[in-house]
Amino acid sequence: MAKKTWTLCDVDQDVYVDSLSLSPDQVGGGAKGYSIVKRTLRGGLREGVDVVEVDNGTFRFVVVPTRGMGIWNATLGSMRLGWKSPVQGPVHPAFVHFNEASGIGWLDGFDEMLVRCGLESNGAPVFNADGSVRNVLHGRIANIPAHKVEVSVDGNSGELAVTGVVDEARLFGNKLRLTSTISTRVGRPGLTVTDVVTNLSAEPGELELLYHTNFGIPLVGAGAKVVLPVAKMAPRDAAGVGNLNQWDTYGPETPGAPEAVFFFDLAADAAGNTQALVHNVAADQGVSLKFNKNQLPCFTLWKNRQAAADGYVTGLEPATNFPNRKSFEKQQGRVIVLAPGESRAMEVVLDVHPDAAGVAAARKAVIELQRGVTPEILPQPDPQWSPA
Repeated sequence: MAKKTWTLCDVDQDVYVDSLSLSPDQVGGGAKGYSIVKRTLRGGLREGVDVVEVDNGTFRFVVVPTRGMGIWNATLGSMRLGWKSPVQGPVHPAFVHFNEASGIGWLDGFDEMLVRCGLESNGAPVFNADGSVRNVLHGRIANIPAHKVEVSVDGNSGELAVTGVVDEARLFGNKLRLTSTISTRVGRPGLTVTDVVTNLSAEPGELELLYHTNFGIPLVGAGAKVVLPVAKMAPRDAAGVGNLNQWDTYGPETPGAPEAVFFFDLAADAAGNTQALVHNVAADQGVSLKFNKNQLPCFTLWKNRQAAADGYVTGLEPATNFPNRKSFEKQQGRVIVLAPGESRAMEVVLDVHPDAAGVAAARKAVIELQRGVTPEILPQPDPQWSPA
């Protein structure tokens, strides 16, 4: 049998592997040219962070089990995906004071290409009457290390996968388990994230989950475009209203510019499949996100227009809900309630387009989803999508 699995960490079994390097020689089968390396980073805020570097011979990406199974960055040849955060990470959760009084301490560790927001909450911070933080910005899952991590390789099919289990649980609170598998195949210019969230409690549990997928310079810069199949769109707030005429186009670095955020209901095919595309100004490099609206019905576009030194970046964000205060999302019926033992599955596919032909094909796919759907563009925030 050419499929093999290695356990990197299993807290229940007291197993932890400091380092591992895999190649076709250890697996067998016909697949060639790949590698998987597990190592621990040292120095600065990354001290003690475990990473798993997956190289399928064409496409390389870095999974961070220490940070909730996020994806730090990726490269395809000379094309680098991700962004340049003011934070030099990946940051160990021990250095992220996400319970600080401001409620936005989560930003201290934010520098991944893909980071999950959730699981109990994923939006703006919420405060108690005494001023203490009830729900921190974007939730806790990104700052919880996986307690079980495995890598698997199928030497016949060339399937490469990293699977991690992360528990977000506390006494007198939610008890949710994220089981995430990040997979690719030899030679494939992309990856698939397959997540299952399970309620471990004997009581109902609440779930919000958002995939904060981030791209910056040089892919995204002045003149770059985002292409979406829009059924309905509304700006989140006044800053979005001010950028409404340019919502699908990225401007130059603008120090001091507020973030512009737009909420969407995207058009989809009969099965609920939809996709988003972002490409550079020359339209010869781009990235698509594919997902299913039956799993992730809400989509947010985030444009941080500040200078590169301050984190020029865009976020393409499929989610179960919009990233508002949880109380508002609950009023609108967008907070999932999981019965005891119930699970929900979500999948996000990331495809990289390294040339003009690939970008054109991805654009055509989005246009096909838009066919027959007249976009409804609201000039002001939708009161059902944005709190007053």
